[in-house]
Formats: sequence, structure tokens, C-alpha cells
Amino acid sequence: MKYKKSITTLVLVIACLAFVATIVGIFASGGAGPKEIQTLHDEVITLHGKGLYQFDSVSGASQVIAQDIVTLCLSIPLLLLSLIWYKKGSIKGRLMLVGTLSYFLYTYASYAFLLMYNPLFLLYVILLSASFFAFTLVMVSFDYENLHTYFHNNLPTKLIGGFLFSLSFLLLFLWLGRIVPPLVNGGVPVGLEHYTTLVIQVLDLAFIVPVAIVGGILVLKRNGIGYLLATILIVKGITMLTAITAMIINQARAGIPMTVMEYALFPVFNIVVIYCLYVLLKHVQEPRIPGGIMDENTNLVRN
Repeated sequence: MKYKKSITTLVLVIACLAFVATIVGIFASGGAGPKEIQTLHDEVITLHGKGLYQFDSVSGASQVIAQDIVTLCLSIPLLLLSLIWYKKGSIKGRLMLVGTLSYFLYTYASYAFLLMYNPLFLLYVILLSASFFAFTLVMVSFDYENLHTYFHNNLPTKLIGGFLFSLSFLLLFLWLGRIVPPLVNGGVPVGLEHYTTLVIQVLDLAFIVPVAIVGGILVLKRNGIGYLLATILIVKGITMLTAITAMIINQARAGIPMTVMEYALFPVFNIVVIYCLYVLLKHVQEPRIPGGIMDENTNLVRN
């Protein structure tokens, strides 16, 4: 398999550093406690005041701590299991690996650009860099000419394509609904607090929404690249939606007001995306020749 050693090294670096980052994020203590401040937009918010995220808002810190818990308990084990599966020459393992790496790329891009500066800043930068290069190497390792042959012809493309379109429209509805009214009225978007810009909305609208739309179209056309994009978004969706569900729970515990839609929609979407992953992997067929498994150049190797 192409770039196997480099990918393995990068994945192990990501797993180790993410373990350190999450443990510190979850268990770090200290700080003066919650503190009210006035933002540049004359909004009064409460800082978390404790641990690694003491300079983030109560809402922001509760979300990041919840995401750290999901990263520690779900995403790191999934990354390592995917690596083991990938090293055995499995297409399913490679698909799971690239999808899980997309979660780490997205997560540490948001940490590096969004969070208030803290002692783990350089660790976030290294994790972002390692995730980017590992993701890129796995992406270029696929045999794109034969990618469509890795999936059975009876894959329910309408289900997968419909999910991708639903994901894109959901994100558009949520984020434009938050961004456009303040632009028209001259106000400040809900959730900006003392941060400089809406980093999550930037990542979703600039990358996730277009990829979901293009992926949905290509899946309906039974294009192999569409299947790959769908797998990436679905695996990332499982880890990310699990994190969002945990964020909602943690925000509720912290007394942050949430809408009924937020309480219900994301957990339901989480269940749907898990089912979509099951359907996708069920219809993956490993390319083989008699007595052989995948090879570095041809995707097939002899024993």
C-alpha cells in the first residue's frame, strides 16, 4: 500500500498527542472561577474561569470539554482500529481511516483557530498539521480508476445521496439563519460572544456543505469519488454528531439555554448517520485475486 509507513507514523503521532490534549482539557484544574466580562460588542458573557479553557466562555468551554471526552473515548480508539484494519490491506479499513482522520483535521483546525490561546496551542498546530498530511496521504493512496468497483452495484444510492443533501441543507439552514439576520439588522450573531469570528460556520459552509452537495450528486451517478466523499462525511459525521450530542448535554448541565430543535435534531441525525455507515460498509467489496490481497501499486498483491 502506498505511503503505509508515513501514514502509520502520522496516525500514531495524532493518537498520542490527541490523548495528551484531551486528558489535559478534561482534567486540568486551577483558575479563579467564572468571571463576567464585557465584549467588544457590549455583550456581557461569563468566562469558564477554570482549567485549560478558563479564558473561553462557559458555553464554549462546555462544548470543547464534551468534544474532548468524545475524542478520547470514541475517536482515538476508532482511529487506531481503523489503522489496524488498514494495515491488513482492507478497503473498509482505508475508508474508515480517511473518514476518522477528517474528524481530527476538522477538530484541531477549529481548536487552533477558535479557542482562546492556551498552553496547548502548539500541540493543536502539530495535530492540525499531522491530521492534514495523514488525510492527504490516505486520499492519494486510493486507486480512483477502480474505486467504484469496491462498492456493490446494489448500494442504495438514494439513501446515501439523500443523507448528504439533508446534511448540507441542515447546515445551510442552521448557519445562514444565525448569520444573515445580524448582517441585515447590523447586529452580532448569536454565539459570537468574545470570539473574533464564527470559525465552525466558516468550516461548515466553506467545506462540509459543498462536499456534501457534490458527494450527493456523484453518489446518485454511482461515481466512485462520490462513494469516497460520502464515506468521509459519514464517518466524520458519526464522530462529530456524537461530539455535538455530548456538547448539548454538557451545555444543558451548565445551564446554557438550548432550543428544542438542537435537543432533538442532532441526536436523531446521529442515529441516521450510524445506519448510513452500516449500509455503506455492508456494500463494500474487497478487491482480490486468488490467494492475494491488496498491493501497493495495483491494489492487489500475491502471497
